[in-house]
Amino acid sequence: MSYTVNKLARISGVSARTLRFYDEIGLLKPAFYGDNQYRYYEEEQLLMLQQILFFRELGFPLSDIQQILGSDDFDKIESLKTHKSILQSNLEQTETLIKTIDKTISHIRGKLIMRDAEMYDGFDPKKQQEHEKYMLDSGIISQQQVDDSWNKVSHWKKPNWEQFQNEGEQLNQDLTKAMKQGLKPESEDTQILIQRHYAWVNNFWTPTKETYIGLGKMYLDHPDYRSFYNKYHPDLVEYLVSAMNIFAERELS
Repeated sequence: MSYTVNKLARISGVSARTLRFYDEIGLLKPAFYGDNQYRYYEEEQLLMLQQILFFRELGFPLSDIQQILGSDDFDKIESLKTHKSILQSNLEQTETLIKTIDKTISHIRGKLIMRDAEMYDGFDPKKQQEHEKYMLDSGIISQQQVDDSWNKVSHWKKPNWEQFQNEGEQLNQDLTKAMKQGLKPESEDTQILIQRHYAWVNNFWTPTKETYIGLGKMYLDHPDYRSFYNKYHPDLVEYLVSAMNIFAERELS
């Protein structure tokens, strides 16, 4: 079975733009190009993308990943065993990733037919420090804002975090419903939902016009966030970000 860039992006949580970039630098070439010059990927490329994601989870830079995957003695199963050993010894919240590795080894050995999307299970654990660094590097927030953010919630107990998560869950469901109903991002009802989103973000920090737009850009560009919103609907993140940009232009300074 062959997959287009967009289909592979949907099942893996890796943006189409990133997949094209991986092709351009030679990290992940498609199986073939169609007459229309579209990229098409097959199982070998899906497995290789999974390897890239594992190495990224462990903090390897792209240049090192490219060198490892391109070596003549690279062995997928041995690599997966190594990933598993590191995850077991250093991380506590990796149960899903470890199960994914086990299923992939069995899949390669022909013992299990694994759904393609299962290859990417577990790549969205809580990685707050990584996300903070991404926002800092992107100029979305400052270190002072990060420190102030954690000070604001330092007194939170489990019920506070559960309420925060439940509010976010309900908001994403309401946004998905609005999108399916055909409401435009600029509609009054959708903008009321975005006002709720802005207030929800304010639990941690208060975005300006520029930083709220920057937050939306991170939702689009960072694979963790795209994967998260894809769970609700493949088009939700674009819809949300479009509505955020409109809200920022209208309401923020």
